Amino acid sequence: MGALSRPEEVVALVKLRVAAGQIKRQIPPEEHWAFAYDMLQKVSRSFALVIQQLGPELRNAVCIFYLVLRALDTVEDDTSIPNDVKLPILRDFYRHVYNPDWRYSCGTNHYKVLMDKFRLVSTAFLELGEGYQKAIEEITRRMGAGMAKFICQEVETIDDYNEYCHYVAGLVGYGLSRLFHAAGTENLASDQLSNSMGLFLQKTNIIRDYLEDINEIPKCRMFWPREIWSKYADKLEDLKYEENSEKAVQCLNDMVTNALVHAEDCLQYMSALKDNTNFRFCAIPQIMAIGTCAICYNNVKVFRGVVKMRRGLTARIIDETKSMSDVYSAFYEFSSLLESKIDDKDPSSALTRKRVEAIKRTCKSSGLLKRRGYDLEKSKYRHMLIMLALLLVAIIFGVLYAK
Repeated sequence: MGALSRPEEVVALVKLRVAAGQIKRQIPPEEHWAFAYDMLQKVSRSFALVIQQLGPELRNAVCIFYLVLRALDTVEDDTSIPNDVKLPILRDFYRHVYNPDWRYSCGTNHYKVLMDKFRLVSTAFLELGEGYQKAIEEITRRMGAGMAKFICQEVETIDDYNEYCHYVAGLVGYGLSRLFHAAGTENLASDQLSNSMGLFLQKTNIIRDYLEDINEIPKCRMFWPREIWSKYADKLEDLKYEENSEKAVQCLNDMVTNALVHAEDCLQYMSALKDNTNFRFCAIPQIMAIGTCAICYNNVKVFRGVVKMRRGLTARIIDETKSMSDVYSAFYEFSSLLESKIDDKDPSSALTRKRVEAIKRTCKSSGLLKRRGYDLEKSKYRHMLIMLALLLVAIIFGVLYAK
């Protein structure tokens, strides 16, 4: 049976579904905390799963940190808000966090609910320890100021690109490092390594989300730097048209190559973490990022629709990532898969190979590699695999509830 060609993914999917059910049963009874954790699942199911790796006190702080920044991001992303209204909100958002009476309605769907009921996030924030509050305040202030700057400025150069990604994601890395330190679980990581942790994730998302962002209504906001895309097209939107596929893929490969420069810093950051719950929380998204880079590289589908890792592979990564050996192995395998897709005729191929080889060398020199057997192909039996996984989940839940 084809669905059994990846039995390890079936098992991981079952574990993931059980874990998701446990999260729903663990939502705190207080209105503000119940809202926070319920909203976290709605705006990011993957983050809601990953955050469960943390201890209770730190988990609460990171949950609120994430929701505060999500709310800030909702203001930034809403292109219907006039700039003369948006800019003061972005710059003052760190103050609003302290005020449960503050409210500004914007965004759509779950994000609108988050903004309409932001008082509940503020209430939860005010229950955090002072060290957590100060870390969240500082990062929110700096991020809001950076977002305001780029509302009025296009991403022209690679330096602009790095600066924008620093404001919206590198500062998240700073903030998490400060929260870990405030919790007493880690030494304070360097700003450079913390920044790279954020930039690698953000750049991967910007690459993957090209089509969604370029088609955004009423007005798109794009962050691919002109310094890169102008080598391949007159207008960034031209890359989505089929007649420009060859140049589009070359531009995509250039963007992925740019993102890979942060991978070694990420490996260094993760190798220094002492607390295993912090480690898993940080490591799982980074492995997803290197895997996504491998999927996107040389893949014209980025310009045609949604490109992402299959659920079974995601479940395996969440289940199997427990040590630096697992991280080195995953980075090595996904880098090797990316390397196998490099076309020597591609304009960026030499630099891509250099960066991939550097990642693989770092992983190999650790002496901790083991075979994981990750692959990027979508199973033609995908739906059968999911049905089998759900059947197993139902059986397991039936047994558990019978007890």
